[in-house]
Amino acid sequence: MTRQDVGGVSVPTDHLIGGSWVPSPQRFETRSPMGWEHLADIARGDEATAESALAAAVDGFEAWSAFSVKERADVLHRLADLIEANNDDIALVETLDMGFLYESMKQRLVARGALNFRTYADLITEHENRTWDAKSMRNQVQRMPAGPAVVITPWNAPFMLSTWKLAPALAAGNSVIHKPAEWSPLSAALLAELTLKAGFPPGAYNLVQGIGEEVGAALVADPRVRRITFTGSPETARQIGRAAAANIVPFTAELGGKGPFLVFADADLDAAAHRAAWQFDDSGQVCLAGTRLLVAAEIRDEFLKRFHHHADALVLGDPRDPTTDIAPLAHPDHRDRVHGFVERARAAGDVIVRGGQPMEGSLHYEPTLIEPASNQSEVVQQEIFGPVLTLQTFADEDEAIALANSTDYGLSAQIWTSSQARAERVGAAVRAGLVWVNTFLVRDLTAPFGGCGISGIGREGGDYALDFHSDLKTLMILDDSTE
Repeated sequence: MTRQDVGGVSVPTDHLIGGSWVPSPQRFETRSPMGWEHLADIARGDEATAESALAAAVDGFEAWSAFSVKERADVLHRLADLIEANNDDIALVETLDMGFLYESMKQRLVARGALNFRTYADLITEHENRTWDAKSMRNQVQRMPAGPAVVITPWNAPFMLSTWKLAPALAAGNSVIHKPAEWSPLSAALLAELTLKAGFPPGAYNLVQGIGEEVGAALVADPRVRRITFTGSPETARQIGRAAAANIVPFTAELGGKGPFLVFADADLDAAAHRAAWQFDDSGQVCLAGTRLLVAAEIRDEFLKRFHHHADALVLGDPRDPTTDIAPLAHPDHRDRVHGFVERARAAGDVIVRGGQPMEGSLHYEPTLIEPASNQSEVVQQEIFGPVLTLQTFADEDEAIALANSTDYGLSAQIWTSSQARAERVGAAVRAGLVWVNTFLVRDLTAPFGGCGISGIGREGGDYALDFHSDLKTLMILDDSTE
């Protein structure tokens, strides 16, 4: 097994297939957003790697699905314990690899990763099959493990988002092949190592590293795969969806957002402005962020004054420094993509209210606010996935709703108002999978999660994810026919 030192943490850099570490003759490098320094060379999978992982997952499914619910729950709880025990190492490696704020990783995201596994361990333990009498029969709906699942996770917050997808797949009794994003693959390797210590049977969890076009495409196209779940771009989802359709494989996708952030005149303006400035968190690399500030016209100037006050206080710096608020973007290609949006907006006549430039000598990008010339402006209609917000005003509630629903996306929305009636009325009218009122990023893990439009298909979270990863069976026994 090949290991490399990453910030003082020893990280495996091969694939984990069938319970063993497997190298590849080809490697790809991962670099840190801080200074773009080399971190590690990672095994670069290909079609042969995919074939090995698929065969291992088929065998692993037979073993893992034979575990009782209690046995599976015990393994998931052990994995959660191990994540908590290795919190500092996981947080540091992910900070170096992706650029996430170290303190936030330790206190929120690694802890959430452990909670994801605990939540699903408890859900499968507490689940009761639906049972009822009808037509002289006793009916019972049972969940059957579906089979090997391919889990493809994104480069932003990769550890937490990996656990969010892996936990229900494994809890349902499926084996998994996990393909993390090549821009931030290291925390997945640490997670893979912990699955061995937790007691998963060989092949229940498999890690395949590499480039999506070279190994991911082979995984999703194979008929042995019975579930596919993906987080990423709509463009990639369309390709995966075609492969899933060819084999009639259920597929869920979370594909980003362009969330409206509606501020009504009766809102707590300082709270709304403060939260609006914090949409720059993680350099805007958050799919749930409210990137379109939609503000009642009569409070526009006061809101903007308060927004600038809070945005001016944000500190750009090293994510390992606890005083840092805004970390660098994850990759030079992504920085260039973000800047391209801003440059095209400037050329099109949109007003750059603040920011609008990359920082000299780093991957930081200035927190940016743009007033578009039109609702059809590219910066309004397309996901930028960087620290770039837009500001528009509305005259009344109807116009606010129309603007909120005017993009192809529909993942999340925020509504800021002191009126319960308006919260319910506007909340019902906005098309989004999640709508927060006077808060953000707070969610019960058993609630459904997913988007409308091109923000995705299907729902994750709670029993919704367990049902997706299961084949549902109805057992019907004729009354008085058995003893």
